[in-house]
Amino acid sequence: MTTLHTLASGSSGNALVISCGGTHLLVDAGISCRRITAGLRELGLVPEDLTAVLITHTHADHVSGLQTLLKHTACPICAGERVCRELAYRYAGIGARLLPLPLCRPWTLGEAEATVFPTSHDAPGSCGLRLDTPFGGIGILTDTGFVTDEAADILPGVDLAVLEANHDVETLRSGPYPLYLKQRILGGRGHLCNEDAARFAVTLTESGASELILAHLSRENNTPVMALRAVETALSAAGLSPLLSAAPRESLSGAHTLSGRAVCRR
Repeated sequence: MTTLHTLASGSSGNALVISCGGTHLLVDAGISCRRITAGLRELGLVPEDLTAVLITHTHADHVSGLQTLLKHTACPICAGERVCRELAYRYAGIGARLLPLPLCRPWTLGEAEATVFPTSHDAPGSCGLRLDTPFGGIGILTDTGFVTDEAADILPGVDLAVLEANHDVETLRSGPYPLYLKQRILGGRGHLCNEDAARFAVTLTESGASELILAHLSRENNTPVMALRAVETALSAAGLSPLLSAAPRESLSGAHTLSGRAVCRR
């Protein structure tokens, strides 16, 4: 069985845990080490149990707890090569812990195979992630202005997808954010809106995904109701009905479980 729990999802911090047998992977560390440790404890884990920490990019809402976490676990820190260089520059002494992963090629981490691929975001080397386990595949696509060609090639076929639905376009345009910030979010190196998430949700579901988790929702420019409605509408129009939920912003989610068919690893 493979399980996924989100510890936090949103502009104030992001982290999730994927477990398969004795393999435990933390994806991003954008909340305090104290909160990460508390979330792990609720799952019956401690930081020393982590097989690896995977970092998608170096914005604070994805790495703010990393430096302290390093003191509590000896596991490698995995990321794309450019992100590894950024981490080495930012955190003194981290170099020996870094494990650069090749883009668009699988790398074995315990009982999972991880494939990182480029996203389009205003952070050097930002990446999404596919994890294939004996019980199914998981895709993670957040912090991207659009669905990159690599994401569109690598993610179809996953059983479970964590997909950014950051903002409702009209809510963002009419809201209080300054113009430069609106332009950043709406731009090609910003974040996925609900409608873009909905279109890719249809693609992923048509390719076999049975569950979708909407993630990284803006507190100011979106609501779970708006995001879920947009995606549900697109899925329903296509005659599709996967499990659909929105990740909690600040708290541990329930378990999202893969226990069905074995998959052909990429």
